[in-house]
Amino acid sequence: MGSRTTGRLAPFARLTKLTLTLALTGSMTAMGSVSAQDTSELTGNKPAGGETFYISDIQFLNGTTGRAAGNGYMIGTSDAGDHWQNIYTGTWQFTQLDFINNKVCYALAKSSIDGPNALLHTDDGGKSLTKIKTGDMYLQRIDFTKEDEGFGYSQAYTYHTYDGGSSWSKIATPTNTRYAVFTDAKKGYALTVHPGYGYKLHQTTNGGTDWKVRLSVSSETVSGGEIAVNGQEVWVRLNGGAGMSQQSYAVYASSNAGQSFVKVIGQDTAGAGPGPGDEPGYTDAGPAAPAGHPGNLSLVTGAAYLAGFSPAGEKIGMGSSSDGGKTWKNLPSIQGYESDISFTERNKGWMADTSLMHPAIYRTGDGGHSWTEVLVLEQPNE
Repeated sequence: MGSRTTGRLAPFARLTKLTLTLALTGSMTAMGSVSAQDTSELTGNKPAGGETFYISDIQFLNGTTGRAAGNGYMIGTSDAGDHWQNIYTGTWQFTQLDFINNKVCYALAKSSIDGPNALLHTDDGGKSLTKIKTGDMYLQRIDFTKEDEGFGYSQAYTYHTYDGGSSWSKIATPTNTRYAVFTDAKKGYALTVHPGYGYKLHQTTNGGTDWKVRLSVSSETVSGGEIAVNGQEVWVRLNGGAGMSQQSYAVYASSNAGQSFVKVIGQDTAGAGPGPGDEPGYTDAGPAAPAGHPGNLSLVTGAAYLAGFSPAGEKIGMGSSSDGGKTWKNLPSIQGYESDISFTERNKGWMADTSLMHPAIYRTGDGGHSWTEVLVLEQPNE
């Protein structure tokens, strides 16, 4: 799960599974896909808020148990994706899933395509959903670390709850914060934007009372980014410009809780201009190259993964590092349009094509060198 493009691309004629198999640019095995009749039983016959089903988020709790959701449905698997079951069908248009365990989940979802996110809660795996009032918080992301404790993030503010969302307290963050991550009530990171200069990454160890700048990066364009944390590992994606279906960006990594960083990816493009940071990275291109867009970061013990996609190039993929960003490897891409990844351990993960053109889920057991297609959502009247 993670950040993704907010604007959905117009649907093209959908590729059949046979066409997809023959047209792959990377290594993929088409097996375990669910039939058209089965997918209508999973999602229902009418997408919420539109005419086409899509996958908005995917989250695996371990090597076998996972969930996926989109516009009007939530589905689950207990065998790594070989088979899927319907959990919810209705009007909620999910934007994020945050399962604490197999039963307890918080989620963000919209009742209309242009409306704000609502905060939902379930304690039966998603079959029944309760809306939690959030006032004017306008949450864009959530991260619950316990059944009752979690963090909510809007575009500029960070909130903390100890009682499952019944009450929230605002955490003080630096001015111009555009992305923040807290791992507990004391420790967190915040990314700030500074037009005319670039980005700064700040760290707090006392719940926001004090912040220290850990990384400063110049950039001609500031358009946001992402922070991912797993133990001592801290990864930061900084977006540069966008143009001609291209995205420039940079990725920095720390293996010592932000005390020092190395530049991993520095992607400049002809259509989007230079990426953030003057110094070169280990590589000058991210996944789904050339000029691919960055997807979400997924960190597990011993490895970091970054999704990538190129709508113009019609491919999705990812890259990885197993040494804290000292080296980086882009893996073979497969045909697709937008991507979101969820890894539970080193080498084992899932990737969803979150586009309207070919909503599908893929599985890898070798760190993204090859992918198995495990689910394709059929559209109404197909």
